[in-house]
Amino acid sequence: MNFLDRAKSIESELIEIRRDLHENPELGFNLFRTSQKVKDFLSVEGIEFYEVAGTGICAIIRGKGGKTIALRADMDALPLEDKKICSYASKTLGKMHACGHDAHTTILLGTAKILNSMKDEIRGNVKLFFEPAEETTGGAPLMIKEGVLEHPSVDAVIGLHVEEWLEAGTVGIKRGDAYAASNPFTIKIIGKGGHGASPHMTIDPIVIASNVIISLQNIVSREIPPTDAAVITIGSIHGGTAQNIIPEEVTISGIIRTMKSEHREYIKKRLVQVVEGIVHSMRGKCEIDIEESYPCLYNNDKLAEMFEKKASELIGEDNVYKLDKPTMGVESFAYFSMERPSLFYFLGSGNAEKGIVNPAHGSLFDIDESCIKVGVAMQCKLAYEFLLNS
Repeated sequence: MNFLDRAKSIESELIEIRRDLHENPELGFNLFRTSQKVKDFLSVEGIEFYEVAGTGICAIIRGKGGKTIALRADMDALPLEDKKICSYASKTLGKMHACGHDAHTTILLGTAKILNSMKDEIRGNVKLFFEPAEETTGGAPLMIKEGVLEHPSVDAVIGLHVEEWLEAGTVGIKRGDAYAASNPFTIKIIGKGGHGASPHMTIDPIVIASNVIISLQNIVSREIPPTDAAVITIGSIHGGTAQNIIPEEVTISGIIRTMKSEHREYIKKRLVQVVEGIVHSMRGKCEIDIEESYPCLYNNDKLAEMFEKKASELIGEDNVYKLDKPTMGVESFAYFSMERPSLFYFLGSGNAEKGIVNPAHGSLFDIDESCIKVGVAMQCKLAYEFLLNS
């Protein structure tokens, strides 16, 4: 089965869809136009679906067999101005597909079209997850809660992400831990305000905050093994209104990123201990809020092995990169990987000759659209082969 040829035959249609989505980005769960576009496409193709997690969609192609594989795409954009000069730049000020979710959605639609056209040859079922709000809270937990992994029960989940640091026509895979877990946090330090000329009459929350920020870095550098990845980032600090006024409060916010569950729990515990210890020793008070966010994304060994073999067959072994290091970024696909054997890989979308090298989450981000057919062919081949050999 030559899935790359099948994908090439619908490439122009898919590029048109991708550009339409890119011109009309939507955020979070407010994906009303995007969701309707997906539903209209599925309806024309005769693929059954239902709405889930608000503007999310779960579709299913029923083949001949008991196994079920799920393929996932995220749909939301970012609150960012598109500064590209091209015919398909965003038409909505302050919103942009700066992370390739328009391509992900398009690839899954192309995959759906091809697999549905040959469903009598498929040895099982293919579910299609169109996820909202990946860039915010993640739609995956809601989709799981609302039963997308059941009826029929899903045996494995596969997803992908376009990457500008990989040339179009290539793919990459990191076995085992692939993405970090995250815990955003907010620390409010409460002191006693007063005149800048009389600091002895105050409890200065800015000085306390400075000590807290420096000390938090010691948790990673001196308490986590240097061979293991972990990050504590302070992203903002707010306090004060004038140069000669010592404020009453300072608020610090940041995020913890870890690759191991034991480090995740340890750092959360130590953050509280360190902050409370410093603040109390300096006569202040504090309020600490640590959020539970995305878990670590883990690639199943058997699925990774299958991916490397099938990708090599499709695009050549030299175009399949086996990555040594995970990314400290986060991915809501991780919620699926916590529930079922999963595979998440990188799809090359860069092209240095065309100047398509700008990073994701930047206002100049774009993709080499030739990656779309490769992504479609990869998803089709992986789903077909998984069901054939399960």
